[in-house]
Amino acid sequence: MLALGALFLAACTNLPPPPVAGSHFAGRFSLSLGPGLAADSPTPPAGGPWTGRFALQLDGEAMTLDLSTSLGATIARFETDAREARLLVPEGGRVRVERGADAQALSERVLGWSLPLAGLPDWIQGHPSVSRPHTALSGEEPGLGFEQDGWQVRVAPPPARRLQMNRPALPGLPAVALRVVLDEPGP
Repeated sequence: MLALGALFLAACTNLPPPPVAGSHFAGRFSLSLGPGLAADSPTPPAGGPWTGRFALQLDGEAMTLDLSTSLGATIARFETDAREARLLVPEGGRVRVERGADAQALSERVLGWSLPLAGLPDWIQGHPSVSRPHTALSGEEPGLGFEQDGWQVRVAPPPARRLQMNRPALPGLPAVALRVVLDEPGP
């Protein structure tokens, strides 16, 4: 398992850019982990915030999510399609590839905590995924706050283009707070 901090340090090899098609989103992220990690996890019990940049490419069922440092060094790339999920991690001038059935489970297995990769393509566009159950958050304007897949998502109304995604700690997994600011909205 890898910690995001180790990924930041190992990001010395850049991955080639993904092909440009479909919708593209880019911006900045801030990630914090709270208490609740398993004792054997390499990530510190409370970590962050880790900050950097992201680029999300959506093309039909395919998704590519690049995470990079603020200086542009690639930390990791998640790729998904109808068949599998892949995590590409630059290591010592090479690229290590991890594979799994879905990106969320792959992030848990490799990182020791979960990224909201199943919902991200819809959430970044400001709405829940219609194919999975969701509930509105009380006290939020309709459509600007919802809970889905165990994550509480708050979407700032335009023109701000900010998302706040929180998932409480689960057995063996830490609480996760992810903030996203869009610099380049999609379609």
